[in-house]
Amino acid sequence: VQLVESGGGLAQAGGSLRLSCAASGRTFTNYAMGWFRQAPGKERDFVAAIGGSGGNTYYANSVKGRFTISRDNAKNTLYLQMNSLKPEDTAVYYCAAGRMSVTNQGYNYWGQGTQVTVSS
Repeated sequence: VQLVESGGGLAQAGGSLRLSCAASGRTFTNYAMGWFRQAPGKERDFVAAIGGSGGNTYYANSVKGRFTISRDNAKNTLYLQMNSLKPEDTAVYYCAAGRMSVTNQGYNYWGQGTQVTVSS
């Protein structure tokens, strides 16, 4: 599976951004999808995950109520709608494909990442 993220950029605190992840190469619905993020000098952390059919979703406590993960299986695309952004959301965001998991080890395929910067 090849994954390409887009939609990152600069936002002000309280603002919104929507990330996209375009998948190709294998049957998209066979994979759970996740979003992770990595801030400078920190480990890559789980943000959100969604099952293959889109019916099950999981969120890190730090983003619950502010971020929404979704997928359009007809378009082979994963999304992350990010609202009420905070400076601490600043990181490189990665999408991943694999089995449903809140850890890096659950995912076999990763995108190259997209930078999100939130200014105060």
